[in-house]
Amino acid sequence: MQKPITIVAGLPRSGTSMMMRMLEAGGMEVAVDNVRQADEDNPRGYYEFERVKDIRQDRSWLNGLEDKVVKMVSMLLFDLPSDKRYKIVFMKRNMQEILSSQRIMLDRRGEKGQSPEEMAVMYEKHLGEIEKWLREQGNVEVLFVNYNEMLKNPREIVPLINRFFNNALNAESMFTVVDPSLYRQRSEQKEGQQPAARQEASADSEGEKEKIEAQLKALGYM
Repeated sequence: MQKPITIVAGLPRSGTSMMMRMLEAGGMEVAVDNVRQADEDNPRGYYEFERVKDIRQDRSWLNGLEDKVVKMVSMLLFDLPSDKRYKIVFMKRNMQEILSSQRIMLDRRGEKGQSPEEMAVMYEKHLGEIEKWLREQGNVEVLFVNYNEMLKNPREIVPLINRFFNNALNAESMFTVVDPSLYRQRSEQKEGQQPAARQEASADSEGEKEKIEAQLKALGYM
């Protein structure tokens, strides 16, 4: 049987870099090129492979990535070729924290970006669409991991990740990577409370995809 390619995916600032470090510590080989250097936003590195951004024009880089793990922004998952198998660890995080972290990153990069309120609506819609799509793909296994829960309860979440990989990882080494000191954008939102933007109607406007992709490009993920 064809071996799967492992992908860590999610929105920018959802904990994907931390998950890459965890899987590396657990014993997996990571596909990175270090073109994007560590900085104030990701002091321990981005763990990116630049050719991922070109998947719509060139998919040849996927060859030979079996048994390795590569990081990919969620919007690009739709472009994965269907003739390969994938195990995807999809990171989720409180939306207010994601948007706050993205805003700081955009400011540092000198980029304007979209309004947080508009992005909240579009991101939530995108996440619903990609989650539904992933569950419908016969060549995809997916594990959703909540970044906030990971930091609070690593002893509960790491075993779930290990089980997803047939208990082949070094769980104790993975625990050492979970670093609450990097949890800088904390939400004041109370448990169960929904962000105001999610309560607003709509999200069916022309150009939504273009606006999301413009935000991702401004952040350097596409």
